[in-house]
Amino acid sequence: MMKLTYLFHSGFLIEANGFAIVCDYYRAGETILDELLRRRQPLYVLVSHEHRDHYNPEVLAWSRQNGDIHYIFPREMSVRPELSALPNVVFLDRGESYADGRVQVTAFGSTDLGVSYEIVTEGKALFHAGDLNNWHWRDESTEAEVRAAEMAYRRELDYMAESITHIDVAMFPVDARLGSDYMRGAGQFVERFTVNCFIPMHFYPAIRKAEAFAPIARQHGAEFVLLAHTGDSITI
Repeated sequence: MMKLTYLFHSGFLIEANGFAIVCDYYRAGETILDELLRRRQPLYVLVSHEHRDHYNPEVLAWSRQNGDIHYIFPREMSVRPELSALPNVVFLDRGESYADGRVQVTAFGSTDLGVSYEIVTEGKALFHAGDLNNWHWRDESTEAEVRAAEMAYRRELDYMAESITHIDVAMFPVDARLGSDYMRGAGQFVERFTVNCFIPMHFYPAIRKAEAFAPIARQHGAEFVLLAHTGDSITI
């Protein structure tokens, strides 16, 4: 049994049997993370890309408190010397995987910078989308721009579908800043894949807008769980 805790924005903590995983830590949740680091148990730190709302360089200092940290970054960030110098660091490109006795992490594509991640651990498949989404602003974009965004997103879903059919927990953007089509990418995702539990992210402060996706998720057989505040958690 695992515990998944919302940190902020697209940041999550996954606590498993004797180890933990942090995805896209940005800010907030410092008390939770301080307590985690004091345990000095194996920790995996995943960063999907270098946008500052997904990557806080503070995570690099955690290795001074815990000598058993495994860092996983997108390969495009390997040019940063401060990352290459880290102990236990792995850079993954789309289609590449890291695996040990506890986790298997596979990088998939994004429609922005970096990658998205499938995390298989404790018999569960979790998906953290990073900035993978159908990013278009229909209210402002040209039809050509909308079509290009749609095609790019569908290509990434097609690529994922070659090896993924079922996801136990999906952490996926539901970002109201996109305007009238803000739920389109999430809707296409739960339509394409069998998702047991859908958790919105990248929505703050539009909590109610994120919650509006619940009927669509449920229509496609997914439980919808809104973790709206730092420290909110569920058992997986």
